[in-house]
Amino acid sequence: MNMHIPRNKSDAEIALIDLFDQHKQSFAGDDNVMAARLDAMAALEKFGLPTRRVEAWHYTDLRTHMREVYAPVSRPEPEVAEAALAKYNWFSDIIRLPIVNGHYYPELAKDVPEAVIVSALCEGESAFIDGSLDADNPVNVLNTAFATDGLSMIVDEGESVEQTIGIANVFTGNKSAMATARNNIVVCDGASCAFSERHLGPSDVSYISNSVTNLWLGVGARARWVIVQEEGASATHLGQLNVTLGENSELEIYLINAGGKLVRREINVVVAGEGSDLKVRGVNLVGNDSHIDVTTVLQHNVPNTTSSQIFRNVATENGQGVFQGQIKVAQIAQKTDAAMACNTLLLSDDCGFSAKPELEIFADDVLCAHGATIADLEASHLFYLQARGIPEVEARNLLIKAFLEEILDDMEDENFAEALVCRIDAWLDARQ
Repeated sequence: MNMHIPRNKSDAEIALIDLFDQHKQSFAGDDNVMAARLDAMAALEKFGLPTRRVEAWHYTDLRTHMREVYAPVSRPEPEVAEAALAKYNWFSDIIRLPIVNGHYYPELAKDVPEAVIVSALCEGESAFIDGSLDADNPVNVLNTAFATDGLSMIVDEGESVEQTIGIANVFTGNKSAMATARNNIVVCDGASCAFSERHLGPSDVSYISNSVTNLWLGVGARARWVIVQEEGASATHLGQLNVTLGENSELEIYLINAGGKLVRREINVVVAGEGSDLKVRGVNLVGNDSHIDVTTVLQHNVPNTTSSQIFRNVATENGQGVFQGQIKVAQIAQKTDAAMACNTLLLSDDCGFSAKPELEIFADDVLCAHGATIADLEASHLFYLQARGIPEVEARNLLIKAFLEEILDDMEDENFAEALVCRIDAWLDARQ
């Protein structure tokens, strides 16, 4: 018999409940939205923040890590938001959709084509669909309770959007605060497009950034989604991408984590249409004393689908990294072809990385594989470069960059891939 042992709420849990009570009247939304917010807070009061006893959070004890919480940040004046965006590097000439401190600024958006319909988050019931409000899903719980704004977007049926759609998530200010945004995006049947979701903030301020994006791909839709997380060195980043794939759809996801003090990035994909294909490529750069956790859950629910996931990680200094990847294959999902790999370099005696790839298969006609490796640089490779006159530090950096940048080799947009390589290089060069 299992007995529930009550425990006292942590200071952070008490503060979150108090903050919601103080600010709930200022949150926009109709009765359905407020009901969803109240349900989320009820889940938080019941389950609290997860500890190591919650399997999905075994390597990231959020209750221990998240000791401080901050009040929801107010909407900056447009001129303040514009000044923050003036320092933002958009990588390339892309469609510009700015979210500053969790608030979308349509007046600062640029180059939005007619095929892309964008508005501030629709404050209706649909704004809070998806994701269970339980102990496994505090990212969604907190987002549902505190989301202030975000994007609602539709890419029209059959349209091909040539420019990348850039979603800029910027935290600005010199006071600790919590910025919470939620995005709902639909790529309609036959449409094709690419997205860039980037997160930036100051290094001298402790803040919380919570971002949840719900993405639906219609029949025959094609999309690329790039996430670049470069939060400040004292920031907490809780991010979640929830995807539903329609029939014969194709999705590429690229993820780069290169910042933040405490990071939990979740990717949840439901393969709902036959003939769909998913590709996930990730780079985790774990340094200083940061803790970066990437958790993916992929559910193959129909026959004849494919997926592949490859993550490359570098941990150094006192950084601690986590990768949890779960592939679930339903009994009906015959002819599933799914693979997952996680490869890690440990470059110091004080860093660490935990890898937990999982397969949960109920079908009997599938091709599924998973694996993980953790090692230091290969001594023979290092010797080979040094024997040809390359200094040790430079030789090490060449090997590390080659290990990481291979992830981006098959990105179709070479200019965008080069911009991502530059972000990886900047992180590595700062640690020479």
